[in-house]
Amino acid sequence: MAIVLFTDFGPDLYVGQVKSVLLEHAPHVPVIDLLHDAPAFDVRASAHLLAACVPRFAPGSVFFAVVDPGVGTARGAIVIECDGRYLVGPDNGLLSVCAGRSAASRCWSIAWRPDTLSSSFHGRDLFAPVAGAIAAGNWPDGRLVAQSSPEVALGIEDACAIIYVDRYGNACTGVRASHVRRDALVHAAGARCMYAPVFGEAEAGEPFWYENSLGLVEIAANRASAASLLALRVGHAITIDGIYGEHDLHHRAR
Repeated sequence: MAIVLFTDFGPDLYVGQVKSVLLEHAPHVPVIDLLHDAPAFDVRASAHLLAACVPRFAPGSVFFAVVDPGVGTARGAIVIECDGRYLVGPDNGLLSVCAGRSAASRCWSIAWRPDTLSSSFHGRDLFAPVAGAIAAGNWPDGRLVAQSSPEVALGIEDACAIIYVDRYGNACTGVRASHVRRDALVHAAGARCMYAPVFGEAEAGEPFWYENSLGLVEIAANRASAASLLALRVGHAITIDGIYGEHDLHHRAR
């Protein structure tokens, strides 16, 4: 059992405050910082990235997942169980891709509100206490109300767009590599990227695509930044010639 943090909070003072609350409610549960530079304000990109990450963790893990540009508005707050893993966060679509792709899922609305609730920091005041209680084995009876599914659902289709750029300049897409033939061409920013299984089999400085460690199509360059070479950023659409079947063909990010 672990609590896994997935946020767009960055290196600011917010993560430490969340961890303080988690420590109060689940003092013996390890906390894993998965990501704090999820695409800021970009719920769709973050949802696809989260969906690729969640299956890498053991059942029983509790994900504190917050990319929440609508904090303080009427958007809901939910808990979703996805194949034995629990996701706590805003009902703005962030958790919906993972839920839609799960073999089994259940959903609850967080009806409880603490006595003190900052209008701008539900991560600390609302989501962290609930995530901590679940991780500690103290199911928050009376705080959750079952609902059939998230109110905001983004769909389970792959996103043909850049969803994350890492420190090396590798540009991760929202396309599952299992859907793409190895002879496919990935088109991004006017470039045609051919497949290479590993960096060492690509020409130095030449953009290519490969299946990254999350099972997603990623555009990279051997010993160079593909993002810099092609001026790629999160949200840039791509197209792929060679997707298996018709379900994702030329699907673009909205």
